Amino acid sequence: QVQLVESGGGLVQPGGSLRLSCAASGRTFGSPAMGWFRQILGKEREFVAAISWSGRSTAYAESVSGRFTISRDNAKTTVILQMNSLEPEDTAVYYCAARGGNWYPSKEESAYDHWGQGTQVTVSS
Repeated sequence: QVQLVESGGGLVQPGGSLRLSCAASGRTFGSPAMGWFRQILGKEREFVAAISWSGRSTAYAESVSGRFTISRDNAKTTVILQMNSLEPEDTAVYYCAARGGNWYPSKEESAYDHWGQGTQVTVSS
């Protein structure tokens, strides 16, 4: 079983930046793609960004393209979501996810097998 531990959430002003991190550990990590999803209050959980095992392929939701950047470290054990130009509409609980045994950075929630606990991001003046 893979465990995902998130950090970096908090309160930020509109136009500001925040960096979320997700550390993965467990019996085996294989070659999983990693993703970020978010759930805005009163709405369904939605895709934000994903990255392949190698880190060479990425995918982004239209709403965050050009503002958010996903990356992973050299050891492939930590995934980062750098969020810039934050807007009040970005306020949500953000979840880290791992796709077991598949490298492809899918946009589909059902493709991911392991999930973090979620971290709150609030964008407000």
